[in-house]
Amino acid sequence: MTGRLVVLSGLPGVGKKSIAEVVAARTGSVHLSIDEVEESILACGLSPRWPVGVAAYEATRAMVERNLRLGHDVVVDAVNDSEGARQTWRTAAARTGAHIDFVHLEISVAHEHERRLSERDRGFTYVGEPTWSDVQRRRADYAAWSDAVWEFDTTAPSADEVAVAITARLDST
Repeated sequence: MTGRLVVLSGLPGVGKKSIAEVVAARTGSVHLSIDEVEESILACGLSPRWPVGVAAYEATRAMVERNLRLGHDVVVDAVNDSEGARQTWRTAAARTGAHIDFVHLEISVAHEHERRLSERDRGFTYVGEPTWSDVQRRRADYAAWSDAVWEFDTTAPSADEVAVAITARLDST
C-alpha cells in the first residue's frame, strides 16, 4: 500500500516548515524536513564547508519511500530549486506508486520576505540561517517548474490559513 507525497517548496523564509507541520498534523502525514536532515549530518562532525545538500535529499528520499511503502502520506519541506532536487521526489513517487503534489510557496512582497528571514531562528547549530543576499542569489538561480505545481503566496495569510487551503486542495484531488 502506498500513500501520497506532498512536497512544499520555496526559498528560505517563506514558511515551508511551519506550513508543512500544520499540513502534516491536519492530514496525519509524516513530516520530513531537508534542513533537519542536513543539520543532523553536519552534527556528526563533518566540516561545515562539506556540501551535504545532495546527501540530505537522498537520505530524506529513502525515508519518504519507506513511509510511502508503509501506506503513510508524507509531507516534505525543502527549497527544491533545481530539477535535480525535484527529480528526487519524482523518483520516490515512481518507485512506490505514490501520488505526488508539488506546492510552491512564495512571499510576493520583498521587504516582508527580508523581514521574516532576518527574524527567524530555527535553532540550528550547523546549517545556519541564510542572508537576504543568499536568498536573492537562490531566487536568480531558481529553476522554472516543469511539473504541475500549486502556488501559494504566504505574504498575508498565516501558516494555518495556508495549510487549510493546501489540505482543502488535497481533499479535492
